[in-house]
Amino acid sequence: MNWKFFVVGLGIGAVGGYFLKEQLDDSRLISAEKVLKDVKLSFKKEGSIDGSWIGMKPEDYQKHSVKTKVYKGGISRRMDGELQQYEFVADAYTGTVVDVYPLV
Repeated sequence: MNWKFFVVGLGIGAVGGYFLKEQLDDSRLISAEKVLKDVKLSFKKEGSIDGSWIGMKPEDYQKHSVKTKVYKGGISRRMDGELQQYEFVADAYTGTVVDVYPLV
């Protein structure tokens, strides 16, 4: 066996392994639609929702030493006749809400 073919094969294998890893990481992500649906269900327990949105592409997020991918979105609703708007950050792998904060 020629060593040049071995090196080329090794390079192709490494590149293929990298792309396979990226594909498997993306397949573990929960869909943005499911995350938004779960967040809306939580907010509906306290009242009706006027509108909602979510970014469809997960973003890198770091809080202290914890790094993950997250979806960012928002919810608007009326409480006592006043419009309230919130943004949320949800983990893209578990759907767990990491942070919710009101917009002023």
